[in-house]
This record gives sequence, structure tokens and C-alpha cells, in this order.
Amino acid sequence: MRHERATIDQLALNRYILATSVSLTPANKRALAEIIGPSLNSLDDLRGFEDLNGLLREHDDVAKAHVKLWLSDTAVLERVLHAASHNFTTITRADITAKLKVYAQNPSFAEGRRTLESERILIVSGPPGVGKTTLAEMLCYAYIGEEWELVAIRSLEDGFARINDSRRQIFFFDDFLGRIALDERALSNKDSDFARFLARVARTPTARFVLTTRAYIYEQARLASESLSDQRLQVARYVLDVGVYTRRIRARIIYNHLVVAGVPVGHIRALVESGAIRDIVDHKHFNPRIVEWMTDAGHIERVPAGRYADGFLKALDNPERIWEKPFRNHIPRRCQHLLFALYFASEYGADIDELHEVFDGIHPRLCAAFQLAHDIKDFEESLKTLEGSFIVIVNRTVCFINPSVRDYLNRYLCDKGPLMIMASGAVSANGAKRIFEQFQSIPQVSATDLRVLLENFADLSARLKSIPFWRPNPERPGTFSLSDMGNGRRIGLLLGWWRVCALPIFIEAATAIARSPLGGFSPWQDANALPDLLESLLSAPDDERDQTEALATSIEEAIHGMFEQDLDPDDLDRLLNAIDAHDSVLGALFRADIATAIPRLIENVGENLDHVESDSTLNDYVHAVERLAQRVGYNPSAVDAAKQAIQLRIEKVIEQAVSDEELSVTGEDRHAADRFDDRDLKNLFAPLVAHEGSSSDGNSPW
Repeated sequence: MRHERATIDQLALNRYILATSVSLTPANKRALAEIIGPSLNSLDDLRGFEDLNGLLREHDDVAKAHVKLWLSDTAVLERVLHAASHNFTTITRADITAKLKVYAQNPSFAEGRRTLESERILIVSGPPGVGKTTLAEMLCYAYIGEEWELVAIRSLEDGFARINDSRRQIFFFDDFLGRIALDERALSNKDSDFARFLARVARTPTARFVLTTRAYIYEQARLASESLSDQRLQVARYVLDVGVYTRRIRARIIYNHLVVAGVPVGHIRALVESGAIRDIVDHKHFNPRIVEWMTDAGHIERVPAGRYADGFLKALDNPERIWEKPFRNHIPRRCQHLLFALYFASEYGADIDELHEVFDGIHPRLCAAFQLAHDIKDFEESLKTLEGSFIVIVNRTVCFINPSVRDYLNRYLCDKGPLMIMASGAVSANGAKRIFEQFQSIPQVSATDLRVLLENFADLSARLKSIPFWRPNPERPGTFSLSDMGNGRRIGLLLGWWRVCALPIFIEAATAIARSPLGGFSPWQDANALPDLLESLLSAPDDERDQTEALATSIEEAIHGMFEQDLDPDDLDRLLNAIDAHDSVLGALFRADIATAIPRLIENVGENLDHVESDSTLNDYVHAVERLAQRVGYNPSAVDAAKQAIQLRIEKVIEQAVSDEELSVTGEDRHAADRFDDRDLKNLFAPLVAHEGSSSDGNSPW
């Protein structure tokens, strides 16, 4: 302030106000008043740390307009931390605090909030690394702070199982269309469930649903999926494209990361004094993920200050360079193999025990093929080596430290040789499927190549009938989560492989599962898959049907068996819709089952409603009963009794339901005509490099 005195006097101000995040005692304020001089009208115009917090308490609307301020409140942060730690496996207090510090609020927050409140659904779309997940998490944190329950889901089944009208719930589905590549067949089998869940949320006042997806995957999905492109569904109105940042917001993102990461002054000075900071802010490939990596402490240690600016710009020019050198030169082969295992184990992170199984399947085979020594301790040693650089481990779940590691491996693993070797060590249907899809993505793969690869899945295929697909859920003790394909999808996978290469083992394995499925067939998992499979088998050419007759017979018997189960209305609906989609082939086969199952459901529906906690779902049951009864012309009095039983349950659920409350966190939206020129940019970063003897010779690129 002594340095500022001359400027203050020169301006001849009527009033001077000083605001600082430094704590100011009364003695501090009296000393500052003497330094500032007559332009200071009152000690009240000196605002220190405590004064600013007092103002924020008085003006709650200001704090809520700036989500970082509001979420930093201790009570709010505790609620966020508690909810997040039970839903995001890898989240900690430090993670949330770090994200708040580097987050640069932008108009997307306010726009996303408005969409969630008007539509109850938000799809955050954009290129890799632009901040889709960060924006979605910040919105979720805001709802948690308002005492909504966070439900982070990894499948639509999770969502249907956990939606509850008696609570205010914010659902979060990160990268819902897949991290790397779109499986169009899987989407086409799932999109009706996707549409149903969107409709379910849209009808529920106490539910919100945030999804993220890469823009190019969403476009592929929209073209491949009738439900996503259905005008009645109007998915487009839920989509928010992110990644277009104003110059000020880009500068703030860089500034926040430099400060929070503790980047040495010498490195920051190299950016500012060379003018590189301006080139980074204005770079056509500006990406927060690259900024995060280039300010990471572990990376900074390996880059001299003199080469920092050039390296930063080269990373923006070619993001693949970020992981190329560390992966190829800085970690041993066993660590590379563990990263391969994580890549093929799961898109969302893998339990340590599950990852160990995958590693044990592929690591010895890769070592044998490339004449490398390996040891029983390789897995544990690799985890220790990689943690903090390529992976993070929290609550026994292993994840890539950054999604760009997965992006890099996707490009690196375009090599037929290693994939052939790893195929022989696959330990799950999902892992084998990912290896197969990775292999198919390689340019100029021949039919012979595919056959050789599939031959390496022969051993796994024979074991699939006995490999469990449920595992204990570490996030919710006492519950289980789906860890691999269910029986129906396994049969479909094997049948697809057989059609590629005609190896008998695949049909034999598929038939074995169809005849004796592990845990039985489930209407929830298999009601869509089995009718589709049966139709494809019955409609196949005669030469194929001769070889798959036993499989078709077993699948038909399995569908008959599902009709005999105690089905909820939506289970029966799902099964009937799948059969109706192939009515010309399947209709006559199951007419008698349908005629028996519908009356049984109507007569017994009232006895099995205690587990349903949603009035929206129960209202769907009413419509389903009416629709099903009309299909078979069933007794109107029995239908009325069923509807009355459902209505009684609806009334009970409504009594327990909470009211809808709009999110009161507003966000700010004042950047439409934002002016931020080179002078503003210089002023933002100047304090970070302020030091005695700094250059003032006029030769600065500014």
C-alpha cells in the first residue's frame, strides 16, 4: 500500500476502498488508514478477511451466485463430502477441495441448472477434456448442498433400482454412452430402457438426472438409435454442449491450476515473460485436461523452467505427447501390462481383486511372448509404481488418474500381436468383448486375423457357464453389483463369434449356458436379449439352423420359463415388447404363455407392491394392467380390483413423498459481452511473478 500511495494521490479520488483476503485487526486498519491518506473516508472502507465473510453472510444470494464460495462453506462441504464419498469411489475431501479451487465458473453452470430445473434431465456433451464431468460434478455438489441425495449410477438398472419418490435425488451417469467406442448393437438393445428412464425422471418432481457423453459418441448414438432420434422423446432439448470458453474463463482456468498446483515461480515466469501465456489462452486446442497435466507437480519436476513454455504449447498441439514418453520410457513392462489390464477390465475403474485376476490372465502370457522375466509380486509392485502417476487407488478401486490415459492406450493398443496374446488370457466376457472390439478397430484386419484371435477365446468360452457375473459391491456393503455380462448377453456374444469364424466351441458353450444358466435367466437382464437371439436363429439360413437347432430349442424353453415366473408389470411388458418386435416369427410360439401370464399378473399384482417406492412407477403399473387386460380381453372386475390395489399403494407412497424444491444455487451468467484484452491478461498473471528486480526494460512481448 505504501507503493500505491502515489497512484492514489495522483487519481485525486473522492473515496478509496480496500478489500483484501488478509485478516485485518483494528490496529492493522489504523496503520493502513495513515498509509492511504485522505482518500480513505472511513475505516469501514477497509475490508479484510472477516469483513468479506460477514458481507457474504448478509448477502446469501451473492454466495449462491458463486458456487465456489457457497460450496466452500464448511456445513455445505461436509454434506457434499459425505454424499460423494458414498457414490464416487475415488473421491476424498482433498479431491473435492482441489476441484473447487481450480474450477472456473462459466455460463454453462447457470445454463445447466436452468435445464435441470425446467426439464429435470441434463446431458452434458462436448469433446474430450473440456470439463464435462467437472461441470456435472459441480451441479451434483450444488444439489447435495441443498440436501438432495446423490445417486451415481453405472447402468440404467442401477437407476431403476434406486429411484425413490420419497427422497429428492440427483442421479449422475458419467460417460453414459461409453468411454471410447460406441457399441451400436448394445445401444439398440438398451435404448428403450434409456427412453423409459428419461421419461421416468421427467415425470418425477423430486428427481434430477445429469449425464455426460463425448459429443462424437452422442452423434453416433443418435444416428444409430431410434429412441435417441425419436422426436417424441425430444432428447435434444436436454443436451448442453460445453467447451466454448471466453478468454477470461480460459485465463482463470490456467491461473487457478498454476496457483493450486504450486507451480514454481520460475516456470510461471517462463510462461508470462515469453508471452506463451497468451498463446496458451488463445490456442485453438485449449483444453482444461491438458492444463491440468501441464501444471501437475509430478510433471513439473521433470521439465526445466526454460523448456516449460515450449512444452506447454507442444502438449496443446499434440495431446498424445503427454503420455507417450512416460509410458514408453519411465515405467517397466509389468506396469504397462497392468495398465492394459485396467483398460480391458472396466470403463469405470476396477476393484483391486478383479484387476488382479485380469492382470494374472494377461501378464504371464505377454512376458512369455516377449521373453520377459516375471514374478509373483509384479502386481503389487506395479500398483505401487503407478499410483499417483498413471492410476489412483481409493477404497480398493483402481482408476486411471486421468481419462486421457485411456485415450492414449486406445491409440497405443492398435497392434494385432499383443491383442492376440492378451485374448488367450481373458478372464471375463466383458474383457474378451473389449479385446475383440479393440482388434476390430485396427485398420485392415482380415477374416483370417479375426479367426486367429477368436481361437484364443476358446478356453474362456468353455468356462463362461460357470463364471459368476455378480460381485459384492464395495460401495454398498451387503449388496452385489453386476460385474460381467449376464447369461443372455453371453449367449449373444458367443453366437456372434461363431458367426464370424464357425468354431464349434462357441455354439457348444452358448448351448451349455442356455440349458443350465448360472443363477437362472432374469426377466430384467434377459427379457430383451433372448427373444432377439431366438428370432435371429429361427430366421437364419437352413445350413446355420441345422447347427444351432439345440441352442434355439434351449432359448425357446428359457423364454417359456420366464413367463412362469412372478413378474412385475414392467418385467412382463419388457418381455412382451421383445416378442412383439418379432411377432411374425415368435408370436405363435408364445401365445399360450401370454394368455396365461397376463391373468396371473392381474390377479396377483396387489400382493407384490411393498417393494415399489415410486408413485410414477405405480402409475405405470396401472396403465400396464389396463393395456395387458385389453390384450387378452380379461375380466373387467378383476382389472378394477388390481387397479384399486395399486392405487392404495400409490396413496401410501404419496404420504411418504417429499415435496419438490427448486435448487436455490443460481450461478452467474454475466459473460455474454465479456471484454478481456491483453492488458487484462497481463494484470491477472502479474502478481504471480512479482519480485524484486523484475524486468522493466520495455522489451516484454506484452
